[in-house]
Amino acid sequence: MAKKKEAPKQELPKVHDELDGFDIKINSFGEINRSIDIDKINEFLNKHMDDKKLRGRDESEK
Repeated sequence: MAKKKEAPKQELPKVHDELDGFDIKINSFGEINRSIDIDKINEFLNKHMDDKKLRGRDESEK
């Protein structure tokens, strides 16, 4: 008798506390569906990530 292989349980990825509950999927039409508004994601990235292209710029150059 052949043993049935159980599908491995998918664990939720670890995310920052501010992005708790974040989930992203791509549907059959190629559309990105996410559980958090894109503006909130961009705000988080602006606050926590360094943009290499903007290094060395003075505030007056903006």
